[in-house]
Amino acid sequence: QAQLVESGGGLVQAGGSLRLSCAASGRTFSSYRMGWFRQVPGKEREFVAEVSWTSGQTYYADSVKGRFTISRDSAKNTVYLQMNSLKPEDTAVYYCASAKSGTRWSLGSWGQGTQVTVSS
Repeated sequence: QAQLVESGGGLVQAGGSLRLSCAASGRTFSSYRMGWFRQVPGKEREFVAEVSWTSGQTYYADSVKGRFTISRDSAKNTVYLQMNSLKPEDTAVYYCASAKSGTRWSLGSWGQGTQVTVSS
């Protein structure tokens, strides 16, 4: 099982930027995809973005397309989520996840989460 540790969350004003990091360890991540999800109290966890560790192909939720960028640094075994033009509705706990390509995220590994708060 992989170990994932998120960092970089915090408080930012609307229109600002934050970069989240996810340090991954415990396995080789080739043939894996890495993702970011977020959750607010009382709501289901929602998909934000994912990246293929091998190909670098990315996918985004419509709500963040054009504002967020997911990337990975294979040398550092780290995945990033660059968040620009932040909105109050982006406020949530952000989770990093890894899953073998072709399998459900629920079968993969998850970090503990990092809080992002966007003030209006």
